[in-house]
Amino acid sequence: MDSNNWLEQLMMLGIGTTSLVADKLKQVSDELVKDGKLNPDQAKAVMDDIVHQLKSEQGGWDEQMQRQIRNVMQDLGVARQSEVDELRGRIDRLERQVRDLENKLWR
Repeated sequence: MDSNNWLEQLMMLGIGTTSLVADKLKQVSDELVKDGKLNPDQAKAVMDDIVHQLKSEQGGWDEQMQRQIRNVMQDLGVARQSEVDELRGRIDRLERQVRDLENKLWR
């Protein structure tokens, strides 16, 4: 399973949900303006405030999801990229040492 793709899909779901909520709030504010319960400036201010809150909460949600996914992957024993890179470096060094030893034997 491609963990980056899975994480991306979860984040897009959150972004899509936020977008749907913002669209619905816009419809409600337009109705309130049409009914004369809010003037357009008030409606815009309320919408801006709510959208700002949703975006800031979205960022917190993204961070929390990433933290949870990292924990799950760690619990499953999935190696981090830095660990894989370190092992690749060790393999490269060992291969060089083997080549050097082989070259010394054939001289």
